[in-house]
Amino acid sequence: MNVSIFLSLAGGLGLFLFGMRVMSDSIEKVAGAKLRHILEIFTTNRFTGLLVGIVFTGIIQSSSACTAMVVSFVNAGLMNIYQAAGVIFGANIGTTVTSLLVSFNFSALAPVILLTGVLIAMFIKNEKVKKCGDIIIGFGVLFLGISTMSASMAGMKDVPEIVNLLASLKNPFMATIVGLALTAVIQSSSVTVSITLLLANQDLLPLPITLYIILGCNIGACGTALLTSLAGKKDAKRTALIHFWFNVIGTVILYVILFAAQEPVMKLIWTISSDKGRFVANAHILIKVFQVIVLFPFATWIVKLACICVPGEDKKVGYRESHQLKYIGDKVVFNPATAVVEVIKELDRMASLAGENLNRAMNALITLDEEDIEEVYEVEKNINFLNHAITDYLVKINQTTLPIEDLKSLGALFHVVNDIERIGDHAENVADAARQRREGGAAFSQEAQKEMGEMLDMVNKLIQFAIAMFVKGDETHMEEVRSLEDMVDAKERELQRFHVQRLTRGECTPEAGMIFSDVVSGLERVADHAMNIAFAIVDAEKEAEAAEI
Repeated sequence: MNVSIFLSLAGGLGLFLFGMRVMSDSIEKVAGAKLRHILEIFTTNRFTGLLVGIVFTGIIQSSSACTAMVVSFVNAGLMNIYQAAGVIFGANIGTTVTSLLVSFNFSALAPVILLTGVLIAMFIKNEKVKKCGDIIIGFGVLFLGISTMSASMAGMKDVPEIVNLLASLKNPFMATIVGLALTAVIQSSSVTVSITLLLANQDLLPLPITLYIILGCNIGACGTALLTSLAGKKDAKRTALIHFWFNVIGTVILYVILFAAQEPVMKLIWTISSDKGRFVANAHILIKVFQVIVLFPFATWIVKLACICVPGEDKKVGYRESHQLKYIGDKVVFNPATAVVEVIKELDRMASLAGENLNRAMNALITLDEEDIEEVYEVEKNINFLNHAITDYLVKINQTTLPIEDLKSLGALFHVVNDIERIGDHAENVADAARQRREGGAAFSQEAQKEMGEMLDMVNKLIQFAIAMFVKGDETHMEEVRSLEDMVDAKERELQRFHVQRLTRGECTPEAGMIFSDVVSGLERVADHAMNIAFAIVDAEKEAEAAEI
């Protein structure tokens, strides 16, 4: 009898955890990119960050996932730790949604919910709608697990050993340790609180003890963010510690209140609902809201405490640093929801290197400065390193569960890496031409130098607009990019014509003329690569939309 009860409980818990994972992952796939944009835009101060944290966590049903994403945002430089503090505070309130849903007991509808999700996932072709079906499937499996666990817990009441064991859990400190340990293992405070809720519903746990288990869950929920931050930079570790200290300090305060006035607190929660399951859910909400109200004014102090725990600064990697990755790599927290953003920032850095190197090479072509020529070759080695490292990373993240919106742009990112690398190659070609001119003594006329300078200015402006379009998704320069690319093409034809005229008049040597022609052609090809970069994401999104129709 005991074995069958435990097997049923284990099966129900497995379904519950699986349903939570499917639902959370599917929501991140469908709305991960949009939620990420919300995090980026609406976290300018702690108060808006608090509201975003509540909504974000309430949607994805996981404070651990939200906090882990915030840690990766801070690590990538997309958010500072003061902004992160507000989101983390809000996430602690948002995580109470799961236990509240469990307390309403939709178990009877679980089969209908599950069937609806399966039909959508099987018969709808639109990828987003299919993923919505997966969300519904996760929701149905979750409540099927609750139903199974609830039935097995009802059977526990007939087993004296289990009843006596749970009834013996009267020590508040031990109850806190149980909540902490269980949450640390399961990595979800929502699941632990839900199990506590079901046990209380079956009269297997005394209601006062559930309060201390919830407090333990709060601290146990910090495990995911702390583990995630270990591979990150110092600010990522500090962000995880903000979450940790928020819950530890909040738990200590509530311990003092409960020891001083447990009965009034119990009566207050009981007045909201006389149902024992709802008591636990309401207690969870009130505890979290109380912690936020009390600690929110002291958020800056908690941030400073986290900074004291993790002193010092990371070695800063500038965009010129050789053979180092700044936004992806060993010291970056990997999170599927922010992986593409980190790649784009790394590509922005790579593009800055390539553009700067092109200008350095063009300058060396005129001045014949050997140091500039050598530096062009050194920077090109760094660009080649970034090309291989970013491409390897793109292959890696392609094998993970990226949000649907990010998957659409993944192919385009491979092309952008290649286009930037090709711009770097053209800079190297110009450096080769500079060295050839230095060794051969070929001279450019003032007119030729002026023409190349004019064309380079046009190409620089085109690269600037193209990178802005790609990195920021800013389409305000779309027409300017198209116009500039046409102008560069026309300029190349014009300069090639002028070059032939100078040759026929004997104003230019064949050696200098050949270098001039190659450089002008190279600049035109750079403009083509810039054009590809500008429209990479836009074209990828249009293709994805056309495929869905």
